[in-house]
Amino acid sequence: MNSLTELNNKNILVVGFGKTGKAMTRFLLDRGALVTVNDSKTNTELFADIAPFKKDGATFILGSHPSEIFLCQDFIVLSPGVDPNLFPLRQAHEGGIPLVSEIELASWFIRTPMIGITGTNGKTTTTSLLSEILRHAGFSVFTGGNIGNPLINFVQNKIKADFLVVELSSFQLEAIEKFCPHIAVLLNITEDHLDRYPGFAAYCEAKYRIFLNQTKENFAIVNYDDGACRAIIPSLSARVLPFSQEKVLTEGMYSNGKFLYFRGTDDSVHAYRLAKVKLFGVHNLQNMLAAIGASEVCGCSPEKIQEALENFQGLHHRIEFVHEINGISFYNDSKATNIDALLKALQSFPKNIILIAGGREKGGDYSVLKEEIKKKVKLLIAIGETREKFCNLFGSVTTTGCAATLDEAVQTAFQNAAQGDIVLLAPACASFDMFANYEERGQKFIDAVRRLSHNKNDHHSDDNYGYARCIKE
Repeated sequence: MNSLTELNNKNILVVGFGKTGKAMTRFLLDRGALVTVNDSKTNTELFADIAPFKKDGATFILGSHPSEIFLCQDFIVLSPGVDPNLFPLRQAHEGGIPLVSEIELASWFIRTPMIGITGTNGKTTTTSLLSEILRHAGFSVFTGGNIGNPLINFVQNKIKADFLVVELSSFQLEAIEKFCPHIAVLLNITEDHLDRYPGFAAYCEAKYRIFLNQTKENFAIVNYDDGACRAIIPSLSARVLPFSQEKVLTEGMYSNGKFLYFRGTDDSVHAYRLAKVKLFGVHNLQNMLAAIGASEVCGCSPEKIQEALENFQGLHHRIEFVHEINGISFYNDSKATNIDALLKALQSFPKNIILIAGGREKGGDYSVLKEEIKKKVKLLIAIGETREKFCNLFGSVTTTGCAATLDEAVQTAFQNAAQGDIVLLAPACASFDMFANYEERGQKFIDAVRRLSHNKNDHHSDDNYGYARCIKE
């Protein structure tokens, strides 16, 4: 606990009124805080949501961010995604007003061991897998954070658990002070959110904050193969358990492609078979290695870990097999919202890929994809705001085309696929130009494929669904 944990009659500003903002507001009101909520959305947009909170005493300042409300608080709590560089937030910070994230606020009231998981890609899969392993081993688990269940709900609802497994974004980690997971997992760091950060180094620093308050009593599980992750190891205070797909480690987790291994300090080795594991994709090897390391530290038996690995089905929208039509397989990887995620998806298939990609840019160098696209992709169909850019950028290494809608892209892919081909949605971009989120984009893809399956006799008809007008050789 710290001096801020006495919330009664404290003036507290909640910035952002999404799912997490609502949970924080309810928590603070129930503890007697004097809560003001600020959001860029207007009163008209939020009217139905704010009524019960107003009734309980919350004040709402909506539609803008007036500096005066930021400068009269005991502290300010930021919802995930709120940029701490917002001008009135910087003013408040410079004036000595603490800015904290929701996970920081929740951590003041938590004594249950926490496992925090961050990284550019794989966070949700690893969080879900580790939670399943722990439950299968007989532990009670609260799963939350960036995965969709605010951590503050654990405190608010007085939940009892043996472990908390918490997915953490860089945005959430930016505004921590004392937050300290007993086990901190760093899966990977590749270019992402460069529309938010001034450069890659700043993005790395945000991720590194997961280790900020760890001591020698804690554990740090770190991807040894990733240079940006490996660079932080010498400065860590926690006991480091590295994991690698490329080398055999004297301590930590590693793989030979058929087995995953955990080697402890006493040189004992536990081997985990991959033969019956259902998780698909090269990137999921690192997710499993990290989950194995954390579950071993938590005291799970190797037998229970093996069973849970084999039972885990994977997650929706993550290289998810959708359907096979006339020997053509369709995969939904809508969660591939950045460059490295698309690269890992391409590496998970041998060749003959018809790739559907594009959307809203998040920054980064797309040209690093050229070699893999040249080797694996026979046709790239670009959608969204980046479609012209993708056609121009990758037109020299594969056949490219543009589609105005995702449905058109699926139709075009099907009309130009042959038996044995893979149709892969892996956008490498955010979804917000065309969809509410990556889940909606993935579901629209699934729906389009299902419509094809009901009309499969039309395959290779004379109508090529606009393919000829948009293809660039």
